[in-house]
Amino acid sequence: MKLGVYSAILHDRPLPEALEVVADLGLAGIEINTGGFLPAVHVPNMDQILDSDAARDDYLGLFEGTGVSIAGLNCNGNPLHPKRAISEKHAEDVRRSIRLAARLGQDRVVTMSGLPGGEAGATVPNWIVNAWNSAALDVLDHQWGIVADFWRETDRLAADHGVKVALELHPQNVVFNTADVRKLIELTGATHVGVELDASHLFWQQMDPVAVVRELGPLVLHAAAKDVRINRENAALYGVLDNSFRRLPPEEERTNLGGDEWANEWPKNSAWDFVALGRGHDTAYWTEFLAALQEVDPDMAVNIEHEDTSLGRIEGLEIAASVLKDAAAALEARG
Repeated sequence: MKLGVYSAILHDRPLPEALEVVADLGLAGIEINTGGFLPAVHVPNMDQILDSDAARDDYLGLFEGTGVSIAGLNCNGNPLHPKRAISEKHAEDVRRSIRLAARLGQDRVVTMSGLPGGEAGATVPNWIVNAWNSAALDVLDHQWGIVADFWRETDRLAADHGVKVALELHPQNVVFNTADVRKLIELTGATHVGVELDASHLFWQQMDPVAVVRELGPLVLHAAAKDVRINRENAALYGVLDNSFRRLPPEEERTNLGGDEWANEWPKNSAWDFVALGRGHDTAYWTEFLAALQEVDPDMAVNIEHEDTSLGRIEGLEIAASVLKDAAAALEARG
């Protein structure tokens, strides 16, 4: 397997410096963000690369001699948002990333399935958490029609370019568990859409990432190494669907998610937190995670995604890289 880093945490520095960080960690891959919720900081001349062989070759030249190569592109966003200002941009980011991947000799693009509104004319997405009543199933029927149309078309584009699109099973998307993945493939007949196995979102849903890998098999196309710690006392009181987020006003630092939408502040007494590898699940668990991925594809890319707010950018990457490399070494020692 190829171990690397998702580049978003290194957006504070130019690409050559980001590559140095990854190499110093003893890792060999970098997953480049190419749009969606976050800007394409490390590929600002994307349009030129799409049109010019010279621009493409110059960009690829930045990786030569670094020991680090591109390990997929990432454009996580909501390509099905009911506000066209958001959905049109994010959907085009997906299409452009597919074309860019082909230009760069890559065959993996990571994104999310998307989340439409709950009915015609809606202006905000509607995530059905538990469809116990018939009205909720009506919403899902409406959403699945939109999802199937978009991914049927996108699958054809991906197939034309020899690229596979890996969907992160992220809640607040229509596709966020194994049943949803199977349903998407059944509805669309997709051959170039599968899963990016980000263990973190499965952990807090009380799913087992290793079991999910083995259930989905070849539909798992890519992986993210990201951990979650369940804070048991808080989870016992609030559950993992706690909504105690604080709206950040314009005068505070905040992250734009497209249009007029912004990320909120995480709950103070959270039921769970994203943490660096090893701070939620030990090396033995990550060894089993890598073993399951290896069964599916021995060459799969596994990239660290660092969102542990208690650790600095480099500090968090160092901790995660140490655990990931130890897990890989333990797996290799099994023979």
